[in-house]
Amino acid sequence: MHRMHEILTEEEECSVGYSTLTRALRRLGIVHGSQPELSQHVPDVPGQEMQHDTSTYRIALGDHAPVNLVCSGLYLRYSKMRYIKFYRSFNRFLMKCFIDEALRFWGYCARGCIIDNTSLVVVAGCGSDALFAPEMVGFANNYGFRWIAHALGHANRKAGKERNFWTVETSFLPGRTFASLEDLNTQALQWATVRYAQRPQSHTGLIPVQLFEHEKPFLRTLPPFITPPTIPHRRTLDAYGYIRFDANFFWIPHTPRSDVSIVQYADHIVVYARPQQELIRYPLPADGVQKQVFDPPGKAGARRQPRNLKKDCAEEERLLRQRGGDTGAYLDFIKSARCAVRYKHRFIRELLDLCRTTDEALFASLMHRARTFRVQSMPALLRMAVQISAPAATAAADQPVPMPQDYQERPAYRQGEFSREHDPLPLFDDRSLSPGGTHGPATA
Repeated sequence: MHRMHEILTEEEECSVGYSTLTRALRRLGIVHGSQPELSQHVPDVPGQEMQHDTSTYRIALGDHAPVNLVCSGLYLRYSKMRYIKFYRSFNRFLMKCFIDEALRFWGYCARGCIIDNTSLVVVAGCGSDALFAPEMVGFANNYGFRWIAHALGHANRKAGKERNFWTVETSFLPGRTFASLEDLNTQALQWATVRYAQRPQSHTGLIPVQLFEHEKPFLRTLPPFITPPTIPHRRTLDAYGYIRFDANFFWIPHTPRSDVSIVQYADHIVVYARPQQELIRYPLPADGVQKQVFDPPGKAGARRQPRNLKKDCAEEERLLRQRGGDTGAYLDFIKSARCAVRYKHRFIRELLDLCRTTDEALFASLMHRARTFRVQSMPALLRMAVQISAPAATAAADQPVPMPQDYQERPAYRQGEFSREHDPLPLFDDRSLSPGGTHGPATA
């Protein structure tokens, strides 16, 4: 077909579009081979359908380099209302938390949810033959909708959700900066549910907020007794009453049991000593918070720190960067992904010890060489320090040490001229040294 289009346009000088040519070939039956079956036309019925999908973007958070984030979106097909949120990773539990959050925000739910054949919901088969996970089927039944998987290659079956991601790429992300993941989700919520929902659509001119008010009577109202998604965990208290959860430490009030149960919600955790005995609740920390100790609000926790708490090397790094020169650039290389040092905190602490035990000029020269040759081991740094200091030590040994000649003019020497020398020790005779003799000075 490409070659035929070239011949018609270049040799025969026939002005015809490529899409027009391919449509004519399909209509005449000239094109051989299997063609993908197009999705059927589905009318927009109020309250019947919503669509869910995910997409990955590289977004810069604050001053850090761009990272991969997963955008999860839910879309009401008739009213064009949408809800989006970004995650660092996405699993089945987070998918349930996201759908629960979106449906609670709207207060309504459609009767069917179109998805692709994601393994988070589908455990076998695809399309109309898809077998859904019992856990996800039970989750959908609580809200009053059912899962619908489209056929393979029919992504346009949820074209509204695919268009939503295109709108995110072209209308939301460009021209905006985000200080953190929480700031990104705050702006995304305001953009999707307020700004974009009140703007007329480009082709139809319809406003999603107005259509949503018309669609509400056809949607299912969420019952007030729905329990939010949870996931259970088991932890063992250390000697000081702390548990470790999601790279942070939480102090638990006194309990005779060493093992506790944790129920994780979307934004907090609940700790139980027994199935019916709740000990304490903790809100989950913000994104990126790690190695922090949390105590109950208004109560003092344990006096000691958790046993497995490993301190970072922020103070050591600050002291090293004060040296200036190539030290900061070398630390950036050590902390980067290109460096093969496994225990970076230990390496930085050892580097500070080396800095304190070497001369300033020697350490500056060592950092310059280490940065140039990308040294990644402490023994190699020590050998380089010996090589740098050896010529200077040899040159200093060959030079004679100058003797001061003005010592007689010093104030300490002048002050000693007028002092009287001490008398010699008195002489002792042999009798004073005998066991029974007198211990006294001998007479002259």
